[in-house]
Amino acid sequence: MKFKPVLLAVCLALSALSAQSRSPASARAARLRRGINLSHWFAQGDPNNYSKERLETFYTVEDMALIKSMGFDNVRLGVNPQPMFRRNQADRIPPEYLGYLDAAVKEILDQKLAVVIDIHPEGDFKEKLASDDDFVEQFADFWRALARHYAGYDPETVFFEILNEPEVRDRYRWYGIQSKLVQAVREGAPRHTIVAAGARWSDDDDLVFLEPLRDSNIIYNFHFYEPHVFTHQGATWGVNYWHGVQGLGYPSNVENARKAAAELPDAVDRLAVLRYGAEHWDAARMDLEMGQAAEWAKRWNVPLICNEFGVFRLNAEPQDRAAWIRDVRAALERYNIGWAMWDYSRGFGVVNTVNGHNVPDEMTIQALGLKPASRP
Repeated sequence: MKFKPVLLAVCLALSALSAQSRSPASARAARLRRGINLSHWFAQGDPNNYSKERLETFYTVEDMALIKSMGFDNVRLGVNPQPMFRRNQADRIPPEYLGYLDAAVKEILDQKLAVVIDIHPEGDFKEKLASDDDFVEQFADFWRALARHYAGYDPETVFFEILNEPEVRDRYRWYGIQSKLVQAVREGAPRHTIVAAGARWSDDDDLVFLEPLRDSNIIYNFHFYEPHVFTHQGATWGVNYWHGVQGLGYPSNVENARKAAAELPDAVDRLAVLRYGAEHWDAARMDLEMGQAAEWAKRWNVPLICNEFGVFRLNAEPQDRAAWIRDVRAALERYNIGWAMWDYSRGFGVVNTVNGHNVPDEMTIQALGLKPASRP
C-alpha cells in the first residue's frame, strides 16, 4: 500500500510527458526561432493617444517587408489591453480597435512572418492582477473574447502570450492567475499555442521555479537583460543610478568598471558597478545562464523561447553592445532556444532612422547572425 503514492506520481509524470509529446507546441516553436519586437505601436505609448492615425501609420507594410528581408521569421506584437478594456464588460472589446489590430496582424502575416500577440499593459494594470481577484476574472473575460476573435486564424502562425513581464511577487499566486488565463484562452481558441512565463518580469530565475501548467499546448518563455547595469546604462526607468552609467564595457573587466563607477556620486551605486567588473560577464557566463534555462525545459520536456533580450543604445559603446548581443544569441542557439530581440526601431533597436526611413544597423544584424539587407 505504501508504494501507491509513488506509483501515482510516476503515472502522472508519464501522462504529462505523453501529453507533451502529442502537443503541437514543440513543432510550432520552430516558427519562433529569430524574432523581433515591435514596441511602442499598440503598447507603451501615451495612454491617451492610441489614435487612428497612430495605429495605422506608426509601422507600415514597408517595415514588415524590411523585417522579413533581414532574416527574421516572427514578430512579437505588444498590445496594451487598457485602451480596449471596459471595466466589468471586459469581454466586449471595441470592434473599431480590433479592426486596427487586425490590420497590423495582417501586415505581419502577409510577409510570411509568424506573430505573437503579446498582452503588454502598463504597470498599474499588472499591479491590480497581483492583488484583485475580481480584476483577474475580468482579465480572463478579456482574454477569452480576444482569443475567440482570433480563433479562425492559422494556429501555425498566430500565438497568444498571456502577459508581458508579470509583476506578481508571490510565485504561487501567479501560477494560479496564469492557469486561469490559460483556461480562458483555451476556451476561446482551442487549437492555438499559448506563450507563458514566470512570475516576476519573465526572468529566468522565476522560469526555473515554475512547474508546467496542465495545458500541454504551451511554449514557455523568459526574458534576459543580465546584468542590467550594463544593458540598461543610460536608462531613465528602473533603478535610478542607471541613467548615470556610461561607457561600461562588455565583457566585464575591473579597470573599465572603475572608470564608469568614478562618475557616480553614490558609494553604493559605485560598488554595484565595480561588482559588475569583477563578475566575469562574458560568453562563458551567458552559456551558463542559458544552460540553466535549457535544463529546466529538458526536465519538463517543454519548448522554450527567450522573446526579449537587448542593450539600450544611449550610453553603451556599439562594439560592446554588439558583443553582448552576439554572446547571448549564440548561447540561446547552442541550446536550441528560439529568440526575439528587443526591439525594432526604438532605444534598443536593430534599425536606425535615416532621412525618415528605417535602415538596418549592420553591426547589430551581424551580432544576431543575420545577413545585412538593404531596404526593400
